[in-house]
Order: sequence, then structure tokens, then C-alpha cells
Amino acid sequence: MKRSNRLVALTNFFLENPRTHTQFPYFVSQLATTKASISEDMDIIDAVFRSEGIGYLQRTTGAGGGVKFIPACVDEKNKRFVEALRQKLKDPVRILPGGYLYMSDLLGDPKTVREIGRVFASAFAKKDIDVVVTVATKGIPLAYAVASFLNVPVVIVRRDPKVTEGSSVSINYVSGSSRKIQTMVLPKRSLSEGAKVCIIDDFMKAGGTITGMINLLEEFHATVQAIGVLAEADDEEEERVINDYTSLIKISNVDMKKKAIDVHFGNFIK
Repeated sequence: MKRSNRLVALTNFFLENPRTHTQFPYFVSQLATTKASISEDMDIIDAVFRSEGIGYLQRTTGAGGGVKFIPACVDEKNKRFVEALRQKLKDPVRILPGGYLYMSDLLGDPKTVREIGRVFASAFAKKDIDVVVTVATKGIPLAYAVASFLNVPVVIVRRDPKVTEGSSVSINYVSGSSRKIQTMVLPKRSLSEGAKVCIIDDFMKAGGTITGMINLLEEFHATVQAIGVLAEADDEEEERVINDYTSLIKISNVDMKKKAIDVHFGNFIK
């Protein structure tokens, strides 16, 4: 196989299998070449990945030596994307009763959702994560986008049990914004004992929903490694029960009467 063909094949493999450690003999066998040639090919691919700001190849040496692709956008590229997102969300026609924003169009756009997933994956690339967890329903597309870059499964917490999912664990929690008692359910088979979890949600006010998920995950002895939120409400900061999280957008000063809204960078942008 010519080098140009190998470069295409290897690039496709890495993009389709992020964070997957693969030993060099696999590539030597699949591409019918030498280890030295594969090493040179990876130098080229790694340089292009880095120059394009989409990630890098992490190589290990020794008997079990190999390589894996780490998807991690450069800060400037992430900032440009979040700025474009911020501009879209500034439109006052998005204001909904209760200080929420209409975001269904963004969450329904595959390209936008994929880029959001890439940004969160960049933030969490160095963390040890087994599964992405979200609560139904609007956080689901974001969770799948993040999981695709982290190369882990998605688990969905629901408000009510499904007979098709078998026995479940349920808890009651207090919604941070409405102060109402609500219920969360997670099937016993959906999450392994002691899993390392990344929580993803689309919108956070006081953080009651995420707190509920954390409490539910404790029933599985799971460890929360990261929390990603697309947008947070600035007006609920004093009542917020979650401190360690990553947000892309911060919403503040929502004026229903004047149809005005301030949209800032979340804490992802340092």
C-alpha cells in the first residue's frame, strides 16, 4: 500500500476510534508494511492533527507499546465556536417563560451538536471516563456527541421507569429552581458498579437536577469525574448547589418585559 493510502486509512481509523489504545503490530498487519513506516506515518498524522487543532496522537513504548488518538481542540478554536454560539443565543426571541432559552434548533443541528461534543471532549480528554450520563430529554443529543469523542457509552436517567428496561433504582430529589420533589430512575443493568462518569446537561439553574443525578449514581457506587453544562443561569448562582462543573455559556439579566438578554462565556473560557 502506498504511503498516501496508508495515511488515509490510519487517519480514518483514529477519527473513528478515539481514545482507543492500539498496538503497532495491528497496523503493521492490516497495512502490510513495517513498523518503521507506520511510525513515520504517525508522525505526519500527528503533525496535521496538531496544526488543525483537532487533537494529537499519544504514543507509548515498550512491549505493550501503541498509540491512541486524543481529541482535543486548541483553545482558540474552541473560543471561536463558543463565541458563535453565544451570538446565536443573544437573540431575544429565544426568551421563554421562567428565564429559559429556546435552544431546540441548536440541539437539533447535527453539526452544532457535534462541535459542542468536541469542545466538552477537549475539556475532559485527560480524565478517566467510562460512561456519559444525562437526564431525558434535551441533554441526550449532547451526551451522545460527547460520548462519540470520548468513545464511551451513554446512559440516560429518566423520570419514570420503562418496563422494557427491567428493575430500576429510583430516588426523590428537590428541583433547585422550582423546589419541587421529583423522581429519577436508572435501570440496574444500565450502569456498572463503580463506573467513572461524566454528566452532561443542556441547561442548569440552581443545579438540583444534576445533584439528583449525583445522588442516584451513588447508589451504583459510581464516581463523577466531570460535569458539562451547555448553558447556566447566572441569576441562580447564590442558590447553586453544584460548584465543580464546566459550562460553555452563561445566561444573565433576562428581562422578559424589555426582551433583553445577556449571554456571556461560561467558565470553560478562562
